[in-house]
Amino acid sequence: MADTGHVAKPIGIFDSGLGGLTVARAIRAALPAEDLVYLGDTARVPYGTRSAETVIKYAIGCAERLLSYDIKLLVVACNTASGVALGELEARLSIPVLGVIQPGAKAGVQATRSGRIGVLATSGTVASGAYERAIHSENSAMRVFAQAAPLFVPLAEEGWVTGAVPRLAAERYLQPLVEVDVDTIVLGCTHYPLLNETIHDVAAELLGHDVVVVDSAEATASALRETVDTGVAESGTAGELRILVTDLPGQFASSASRFLGKPVQGLDIQAIDL
Repeated sequence: MADTGHVAKPIGIFDSGLGGLTVARAIRAALPAEDLVYLGDTARVPYGTRSAETVIKYAIGCAERLLSYDIKLLVVACNTASGVALGELEARLSIPVLGVIQPGAKAGVQATRSGRIGVLATSGTVASGAYERAIHSENSAMRVFAQAAPLFVPLAEEGWVTGAVPRLAAERYLQPLVEVDVDTIVLGCTHYPLLNETIHDVAAELLGHDVVVVDSAEATASALRETVDTGVAESGTAGELRILVTDLPGQFASSASRFLGKPVQGLDIQAIDL
């Protein structure tokens, strides 16, 4: 167990936008007494279309800003940044750094029975091969089939998570995974948990058998619970959530509420420059 200090120090979380609030939500459920500081780089979203060098530069900037809040641990909630910047952040920071890819990969390996794992992610994450590497580092015998599902991001942000439109998108994206008969699907983007129900139901219908859908946000929260010294976590005191954003878009409140699963009214939200 890493020495992450007293619970009074917050956990820092950053993502390229608001999608990582699904990770913050899962962490709050797993570690309700912890204080969280979330940074969404909404002015520069998405990271997936940027070069690796640019993503590393952005990730370092986000991490350094969160360090000013005396965080005891950093969670990289962005799949793109987890794929390309994690090593650089680990080398630079004196606190533990946790990405979302390895926990999701581990959970996928633990869940599969056939050894055939599908991964749904953004085009950038699929192109990076990060999930294949992470899954094979857990078990080299696994067969991994990655599928880009870019339309899921705007659907999640618009709140179109059930009904005909997301089902049509899911059918299109899942077809290649159905053809290779996966039994486990890892959600490799922080937006996708909002579509979990639709993805599961469509996949099960197309496959003709049940399928395990792994939420990387929940897997990351579980991994974090094993890492953090929870200290007074049993006291029943609810931790605070502070949200920092580099741009405050007009639809922020409704989008953030969807990702958090609760209204943002009353939360500490601050627009910052990096």
